[in-house]
Amino acid sequence: MSRFLTPLAQSLPSSVPFVGPETQERRLGRPFAARLGANESLFGPSPKALAALAAAASQVWMYGDPENHDLKSAIAAHHGVTPAHVVVGEGIDGLLGYLARLTVTEGTAVVTSLGAYPTFNFHILGFGGALTRVPYRGNHEDPESLLEAAIRQRARLVYLANPDNPMGSHHPGSVIEDLIAQLPEDTLLVLDEAYVDLAPPETAARVAPDDPRVIRLRTFSKAHGMAGARVGYALAEPGLARAFDKVRNHFAVGRIVQAGALAALADTDHLHSVRARTLRARAQLGDIARAHGLEPLPSATNFVTLDCGRDGDYAHAVLAALTQHGIFVRMPGVAPLDRCIRVSLGDEKAMATFGDALGRALKSI
Repeated sequence: MSRFLTPLAQSLPSSVPFVGPETQERRLGRPFAARLGANESLFGPSPKALAALAAAASQVWMYGDPENHDLKSAIAAHHGVTPAHVVVGEGIDGLLGYLARLTVTEGTAVVTSLGAYPTFNFHILGFGGALTRVPYRGNHEDPESLLEAAIRQRARLVYLANPDNPMGSHHPGSVIEDLIAQLPEDTLLVLDEAYVDLAPPETAARVAPDDPRVIRLRTFSKAHGMAGARVGYALAEPGLARAFDKVRNHFAVGRIVQAGALAALADTDHLHSVRARTLRARAQLGDIARAHGLEPLPSATNFVTLDCGRDGDYAHAVLAALTQHGIFVRMPGVAPLDRCIRVSLGDEKAMATFGDALGRALKSI
């Protein structure tokens, strides 16, 4: 251990929230036949976004606009807010890191769900925050329990994803609005809406742009199919949004990425197409799961969580067998959610490849 690390850094485990498929491929010595574990969009980005990325490639010698002016303006118009309400960053993961840096010191109380998106915890613990984790209620994060814990712990932050990762479930926007109405004034709701573009109507909560108790996080990685570009944004009241300028990497979102995101946001036809293809893929994957004795849980995302019907050990065995049969999938990390595996959606060929491997994997165990 380096003697230059702080005591806090020395106390942290040497780990990352996710083991990438590339790491697993190196271990296996071969590529996966189907990459269905990272919640990427197998339907790809907008052709207009690809054209914009290609056109901007010749400008790669230049830094991107550090203010992200054009992209912020377009996002603001899209949501009916002002550019002062918008923060652009290197994906939701990057924005969560900046938020933790701005709001968390050693011992700061933070509330999340047990089994929810682990990158949030990664950043909070990295700044010394004290995490309280409340269990899911069935297959859903539990807003009532999150609120109770926030009040009890006098939490600075409460994290909630709607729709949820890893279960794919969602709450109606009215449930989130009720939670916001009851939040203590000194508690900030970190509302992760990475998958909301693929969710049923009325899932997105109606949040007043100047409400200081909420920061909403969106991404181009899911429905827009630009996970490799690393670009996302936050919507917050201007005082909080402006504070990000104190700590963010002002050149993190490069010129090429800004151009691609701007084109993707404008291509609503492609987004509608992805939504329609997602619905078809959910149905196809549901049929495959049921044919093999697994239960597909209702999904509002670009993946479906499959209940393997037993305990975590059995689900781990299914996951391992699928890996050996060339399929990259993931699973929730804590019980009782770990009875499931999580499978990203794709076209008919990708789903059929998964179905064939699933049958062979189940037979092998």
